[in-house]
Amino acid sequence: MRKLFLLSIFIVLGCITSQAQISFGAKAGVNFASLQGDDADDIEGQTTINIGGIANIGITELLAVQPELVYSRQGFKSDENDITVFLDYLTIPVMADFTIAEGLSLQGGPQVGININSIIKDDETENEEDLDNVEGLDLGMGIGAQYRLPMGLFFQARYVAGLNNVFEDIEGESVDAKNSVISVSIGWFF
Repeated sequence: MRKLFLLSIFIVLGCITSQAQISFGAKAGVNFASLQGDDADDIEGQTTINIGGIANIGITELLAVQPELVYSRQGFKSDENDITVFLDYLTIPVMADFTIAEGLSLQGGPQVGININSIIKDDETENEEDLDNVEGLDLGMGIGAQYRLPMGLFFQARYVAGLNNVFEDIEGESVDAKNSVISVSIGWFF
């Protein structure tokens, strides 16, 4: 019975993937990054970049799954402390892509970010140091829209709200500050 069930699942998945249309592409854009939370009141956002690869896996005519692998620079500024913090992530969003009109789709889904670099810069002296108390994993939820032209060019706008705090607990106290990023990108499906 168990083997029959597993065989049925493989047959269904095989039928779905054989009917699926897969497009690969690349994108680049701008991030408007900041932090949100009770401990993120006295900071300003900063404008940074994103660049990465993308796949669009059509499940039905109106539904697709869109996984991505994106380098995303995030962070914030504090004029009060004269510092800028750069948080570099390798993000993996997996968006459900719902087509609502020809070329236009709405997207939503989870995102996992792996912190690959964290730097704090003193704006007065231009000195930079590694920031050690940043969480290695950043979880978020994203929503957005994408417009795809028939030739493969696409435009994308997305908001990702962090679900966990960016910084590790400091002396047993949690720091309520989560990533908040609006990204606008342009790309090409090959």
